[in-house]
Amino acid sequence: MKNVQQLAINTIRMLAVDAVEAANSGHPGLPMGGAPMAYKLWSDFMQHSPGDPAWPNRDRFVLSAGHGSMLLYALLHLFGYDLSLEELKNFRQWGSKTPGHPEYGHTVGVETTTGPLGQGFANAVGMAIAERRLAAEFNKPDFPLVDHYTYVYTGDGCMMEGITSEAASLAGHLGLGRLICLYDDNEITIDGGTEVAFTEDVAKRYEAYGWQVMKVSDGTDLEAIDEAIAAAKKDQQRPSLILVRTAIGHGSPNKQGKASAHGAPLGTDEVKLTKENLNWLLEPPFHVPDEVKEHFAGLQSGLEDNKRQWDRLFSEYRNKYPEDAARWDAWHTSDVPVELEADPALWEFDKPTATRAASGQIMQVLAKYLPNMAGGSADLNASTKTYLKGLGDFTADNRAGNNIYFGVREHAMGAIMSGMALHGGLRPYGSTFLAFFDYMKPAVRLAALMGIPVTYVYTHDSIGVGEDGPTHQPIEHLANMRSIPNLHVLRPADGKETAAAWLHAVKRSDGPVALVLTRQNLPQLEGTGLDAVKGGYIVSEEEGGAPDLILMASGSEVSLAVKAQKELQSQGVNARVVSMMSWELFQKQPESYRNEVLPPAITKRLAIETGHPMGWERYTGIEGDIIAIDHFGASAPGDILMEKFGFTLDNVVQRALRLLGR
Repeated sequence: MKNVQQLAINTIRMLAVDAVEAANSGHPGLPMGGAPMAYKLWSDFMQHSPGDPAWPNRDRFVLSAGHGSMLLYALLHLFGYDLSLEELKNFRQWGSKTPGHPEYGHTVGVETTTGPLGQGFANAVGMAIAERRLAAEFNKPDFPLVDHYTYVYTGDGCMMEGITSEAASLAGHLGLGRLICLYDDNEITIDGGTEVAFTEDVAKRYEAYGWQVMKVSDGTDLEAIDEAIAAAKKDQQRPSLILVRTAIGHGSPNKQGKASAHGAPLGTDEVKLTKENLNWLLEPPFHVPDEVKEHFAGLQSGLEDNKRQWDRLFSEYRNKYPEDAARWDAWHTSDVPVELEADPALWEFDKPTATRAASGQIMQVLAKYLPNMAGGSADLNASTKTYLKGLGDFTADNRAGNNIYFGVREHAMGAIMSGMALHGGLRPYGSTFLAFFDYMKPAVRLAALMGIPVTYVYTHDSIGVGEDGPTHQPIEHLANMRSIPNLHVLRPADGKETAAAWLHAVKRSDGPVALVLTRQNLPQLEGTGLDAVKGGYIVSEEEGGAPDLILMASGSEVSLAVKAQKELQSQGVNARVVSMMSWELFQKQPESYRNEVLPPAITKRLAIETGHPMGWERYTGIEGDIIAIDHFGASAPGDILMEKFGFTLDNVVQRALRLLGR
């Protein structure tokens, strides 16, 4: 058995070496050094199903060190997932299923998109949270439906990133005992040995976080790796970190243990020397010995037996607990009950209200219909209004709560939310001030890239924040968010538009949604409602005939545009007001609808928004104008800032008249 295990490990190594060499691009060092621990984990500990990669009770494996993607691709191929040897040969090539870094939804068996270091680690924390929350909700005596682990593979780079520290701190605080991290501790970075920048005691740091910490001094010692993983699984009260001392580029006579093995092909000569050193066939490349194929086929058969046992368990569960099984089905679908949209409580707004407060009111209604909404804030619930009343807190002592205290950890919060969504079963949301979007943008970008349903609630959306000053007043943030492909950015104008925005957020299944909300109260407008989900719509029509100009605005500036319309009407100007809650949703509408809202013949257009003007020219055109803010704010009451920076009725009217040449 030991001979075939060593042969299997070397197969993983050489598949990676050959793939990187064929692509003339990639990272061979990590797969060569980490193959033993990855093989041991996948063959002896992980429960997964090559025949059903989406099996809900599978263990999750996250390759946080995503540059070592060939390690994962080799494992998926050898274990019988639908990833052919031909795909390995096309590593990093156009149209292949083996991109340079693992991509969720692109390659079977890939649990999350990784590459930006530390993101995968934080995703794994989110997956571990989801596992515990679902277990508390659905498990019964003798029916452990949710009974799996989350394994994350990290390297020195992940350990240096701040997001990893944020997420590890929270994981320790929450006692996520089913989270196990294998740390490929090879002491090598791109710039050289870790001594150039990273000499801290990682083990002590994680012990301080509340993790169980173990060390394996020899990354080729399968027995020691086995013992460490087994010990990690026994501790259900603490997440576990296993430091495994490996040699990057193991087996390469001239590059083992060196930075040169990290991010470049070994080279023809060194590949030959490595194969000779490992007693491997020089030709053909991508060789998989027959005994290795048989070995993995046997492992796959055992895995599928385990999966069939779970299927039988779930069938019995469905018969004995039909109501719970029905709830399980509901929690694992993106469908929204039809009754939700028609609930009057969703639309009841009769006085000036901040859209953050309206959002908080709406969330309570949503949670009645969607009890798997789960999330919280970066220590800002009192300000963002995102606490779900009556649904309890998710803590180390209570896994049945839906409210998660992320702490002041915006970056980790964003990536943890993604992990929760990727796991399945929960509808994650998270909140902070819009100015702090910058802290979490990498996680938002990856969620958009993966096309996963998470909702970001960003409050305190403009200079209207007032006295907190320019550090807390967003300027460029809307333009920044709107530049991210597949992120829907929604800035509602009042309570009803906020309800429409939330409905879109909970219905969307193919990407994230950002809700941008005010701190200051806004009037409830006539004509707002569900049409807001079209992105842009006529919220106040012109008096008659073709309009002389179109006023466009989002969020808090829509009410200003409506006031300006009335004043302009008194001066003989026929204006239309268009609420542009979401550029992305508006662009998805048919051209005929967009031309109806913004007739091409009406070229006099004025956009109003308390943010950077970048992008509005798409709608204003060369004959239009934009009232915006392209400089930082100041510390003063919000109404004073609006006056000083030109967001007043007089200025809007004067700019409109000037646009018309009057």
